[in-house]
Amino acid sequence: MTSRSTSSPLPGRASGRPVGSVTRGTTNPNRLRRMDRWIASVHGAALRRAGSPVAVDLGYGAAPWTAVELLARLRDAAPRVRVVGIEIEPARVAGAKPYEREGLSFRHGGFEVPLEGEERAMLIRAANVLRQYDEEQVAEVWARLCARLAPGGLLVEGTCDEIGRRHVWVALGPEGPRTVTFATRLGSLERPSDLAERLPKALIHRNVPGEPVHAFLRDFDRAWAAAAPYASYGARQRWIRTARALSADWPLADGPVRWRQGELTLRWEALRPVG
Repeated sequence: MTSRSTSSPLPGRASGRPVGSVTRGTTNPNRLRRMDRWIASVHGAALRRAGSPVAVDLGYGAAPWTAVELLARLRDAAPRVRVVGIEIEPARVAGAKPYEREGLSFRHGGFEVPLEGEERAMLIRAANVLRQYDEEQVAEVWARLCARLAPGGLLVEGTCDEIGRRHVWVALGPEGPRTVTFATRLGSLERPSDLAERLPKALIHRNVPGEPVHAFLRDFDRAWAAAAPYASYGARQRWIRTARALSADWPLADGPVRWRQGELTLRWEALRPVG
């Protein structure tokens, strides 16, 4: 989705214009591979069960690579899935049109998520879109997007660095937020709190004493330091040991299969802002 932040309410559809504002559009091939891999694993079964599942790449940016890659990765898990790339900048939509193919299309829009007729999305992925907005606007955007989900649908909203080494995202169902996932290329990680700069907008300003996310990152670093002897077996084994230690005090929502991928997922309630 030129970067602008405002604390005013998001515009409605009375004007006929898409809801939202244009993002910087930064994109790179494989930038979202960690997020895609997680989606295919945890949501693939729901996508397969749906008769004609639609996945939305919301705010795909200046180039359509992330939408192209999302289709390929999801079809490994759900062969009938279709991907719709949605961008608020018309020139970006025009530039993506040559990449359309069976199962992949692009259209102009924003947080209203324009789809055909009464169609709703089984997946909406909004990566690096809300970073430019104010924290006070996040709940409204989440509500808009969740209202566009089909029953059993999933919204994945979060942030990553430019080359996809570090991600943090929130997964939401139609009822609201469910989990927060931290994901990283383990070989590049010095300490888990390095992921703090990629916290989604709902949490990034809450990394201060007295907030749960600050306490969690503190404990994450301490568990990582305590697991240092396992580094001789590789960063993956150190991460797994760290996750096991954290699970004693924090409600982790995944296990060793995902930990081996450099991921760790918590229940949203554990990190919900309190201030």
